[in-house]
Amino acid sequence: MSDNTYTPPPVWKYDNQDGGRFTGINRPTAGPREERDLPVGEHPFQLYSLATPNGVKATVMFEELLEAGHSGAEYDAWIVNIMEGDQFTSGFVDINPNSKIPALLDRSGDKPFRIFESGAILVHLAEKFGAFLPTDPAARAEVLSWVFWQVGTGPFIGGGFGHFYAYAPEKWEYPINRYAMEAKRIFDVADRQLGETRFLAGDEYTIADIANWPWLSPFVYNAIYNDAGTFLSIAEYENLVRWAKEIAARPAVRRGRIVNRSWGEDDEKLLNRHGASDFEGKKY
Repeated sequence: MSDNTYTPPPVWKYDNQDGGRFTGINRPTAGPREERDLPVGEHPFQLYSLATPNGVKATVMFEELLEAGHSGAEYDAWIVNIMEGDQFTSGFVDINPNSKIPALLDRSGDKPFRIFESGAILVHLAEKFGAFLPTDPAARAEVLSWVFWQVGTGPFIGGGFGHFYAYAPEKWEYPINRYAMEAKRIFDVADRQLGETRFLAGDEYTIADIANWPWLSPFVYNAIYNDAGTFLSIAEYENLVRWAKEIAARPAVRRGRIVNRSWGEDDEKLLNRHGASDFEGKKY
C-alpha cells in the first residue's frame, strides 16, 4: 500500500484534474459545448452511438429484431466519437441531456421522441415490438431484474475497475483491489445464475442477455481493459464462459457488435449503419 495520502478540501473545486485518458472530455458540468445538428437518415429509428458495451446493447437489439423478422425496426446508426466530444454537441444533448451514448430518436409514429440510457432503449424496443421480453408478470419481472442488475453493476466494472486498472494516470493498489473484488463478485453472481438456467432470466433469450453480454463477454475474450480477463481469472466462471460463447455465435450479435466501431481492422468495423448491405465484406 502506498504511503501517499490525500486530504480533501472543505469544498471540492474543479481545477483541470488529471483524469488520464479522459482528461480532455471530463468536466463537472452538463450541457452542450458546441452548436451542431445531428445527421438524420431515412429509417424510423435514428441511433447515435459508439461500440462500447453500452452502445453494443442497442445495436445488437436492433439486429436481433431484424433477424426475427421485425422489418419496422430498420435503423440508421450514426457514430458518436466520444473522445472528440461529439456527445457534447447541441444536437446530441437535445436527445440525451446526460451526454452519454447510446441515444435514440424514435420517428416511427406521428411525433418523434427521444429515448436515452441503454436500459431504457432495450425496454422501449422490446415493448414496441413485443420481443425478447415476456408478458407473464413473473417472467417479465425476472428479465427486468437482470436488465437493471446490469445497469447497476456496469459502473463498477467500467468506471470502477476498468478506469483504475487500465486508464488512470497512476496505478493505485487500493482502488484496483476494491473494484477487482467487486468485478469478480459480479461475475460470480452471473455464473451462479447461469449454472441454473441457460440464459440469465431463464431458458429463453431476452433483453437481460442483450444488456449483460456486451459487458461480461469481453472479459471472456480478454478484449477489454488490456489483459483484464487474465487478471480477473475469468476462466474460473465456467457457466459464464459457456453463456458468453453461445451468445457470441448468434448472427445478430455478430453484426451488432461491429456497428459504430471505430477501432480495429477495416473489415471488422462499421462506422455508420444504414442497411443490411452495409455488412457486405465485413467480418462479423
